[in-house]
Amino acid sequence: MPGSRGEHLLQCAYGTQDRASRFYQDQVLDRLNDAMIAFVGRMEMAFVATADAAGECDSTFRAGPPGFLHVIDERRIAYPEYRGNGVLASLGNISENPHVGLLMVDFVTDLIGLHVNGRAAIVDDAVLRPECPGLPAEIDRGRSPERWVVVRVEEAYVHCRKHIPRLRPVPRTRDWGTDDVRRKGGDYFGVRASQSSTTR
Repeated sequence: MPGSRGEHLLQCAYGTQDRASRFYQDQVLDRLNDAMIAFVGRMEMAFVATADAAGECDSTFRAGPPGFLHVIDERRIAYPEYRGNGVLASLGNISENPHVGLLMVDFVTDLIGLHVNGRAAIVDDAVLRPECPGLPAEIDRGRSPERWVVVRVEEAYVHCRKHIPRLRPVPRTRDWGTDDVRRKGGDYFGVRASQSSTTR
């Protein structure tokens, strides 16, 4: 049965077993069906949840043009990793604990979401590309992926539209390819100044 031991214990405690069983039966797959594959293929963003070996959590955001989330087959999704701030929080967690959760939400057209939970592996671009020749070479503004996170699907299920707001894309100008902290918003919350004041 899908779900964790904790889910099932609380379903018994709160009397929601029947509702939960219907959801598991009607909405949860251990792979992607055709409608899910099409949905993933048009997504421009995803929220990624990871945890380290001790269960300390991290959530992050990934975005790119449609297709940046690459469906290899019904049981595998890959997303690219580029040069970033060097912290590698998500990849560090995955190296200790492969369990990941992806949440993709269509805020514009259908107002619906898709959860994908599974196990992830970090694969260098040079290793994955020969197996998956359909991988885009330059996904985002001329940048090439350094490596990929390949998620093996264990659960895939809907996130209902009830509370998803409708958003409207607007044209935007961004400074790409810069290490200038101000231009890329790297210290938006003034952390550097906060740390300076506490060390005086």
